[in-house]
Amino acid sequence: MLTPETHRLLRGEVLARWRVSPHMLRVTVGGGDLADGFAARGFDQWFRLFVPRPGQDELHLPPGVDLRGYARYVTMPESRRPLLRNYTVRGTRPGEIDIDLVAHGALDAATVSAAGWAARCEVGSPMALLDEGVTFAADGTQDWTLVVAEESGLPAALGVLASLPRDARGLAFLEVPTVEDVQPVDAPERVEVRWLVRADARAVPGALALRTVAAAALPPGRPYVFVVGEQALPQGVRRHLVAAGVAKPDIAFCGYWKHGGRPAR
Repeated sequence: MLTPETHRLLRGEVLARWRVSPHMLRVTVGGGDLADGFAARGFDQWFRLFVPRPGQDELHLPPGVDLRGYARYVTMPESRRPLLRNYTVRGTRPGEIDIDLVAHGALDAATVSAAGWAARCEVGSPMALLDEGVTFAADGTQDWTLVVAEESGLPAALGVLASLPRDARGLAFLEVPTVEDVQPVDAPERVEVRWLVRADARAVPGALALRTVAAAALPPGRPYVFVVGEQALPQGVRRHLVAAGVAKPDIAFCGYWKHGGRPAR
């Protein structure tokens, strides 16, 4: 795990927004502190995103990022308290950061979610983020890499694939709702990427990927595993691989959301 040497809130603004695919929105942010204060690290670099709630014209931020600052945040009146969610960097250019957000269902000006903000924000809309670093921690001693995600983990998975050494070997299972949600992939030549498209729109995201991994004939050797998405996916893949003999320290896993709970990031 790689964490920033210093933690500070970085203010910026929306530079552009558009729909990447039927179920994915992209917001490009920059300016302000982001013009030269954000250090891109690749892989699954993630951050805490602060954006205005519906009806808020300004972005009111806590005075700091330590425990005292967070306590001030949670006690702010809702009329002033910004929305706070965790997201992954999708891409960077000098002074610009791309954020991809899953869009399920109807989104309007009253939707209280980061995706709702992405659907209603305008160029110049304020935002802020707190860089939290990278969780991908392969040390180079593994023989190959396994990457597994559904759409909420797609930015992280694609970031990992793009950041792997060009001579890396591996396998990626990427699950999406429709074939139109498939995105271009920058991966090493010897990393096989398999897109999994759900046939049932009512299926729980990640269930198809979990079944596929459980039934797959995986390459020989010691893997480093990166699996993220709906809670049951990383938990299920980790359980399956540990039973198959993969060492727990070689598995990086994180549940981004829980089906029936908070909407996907």
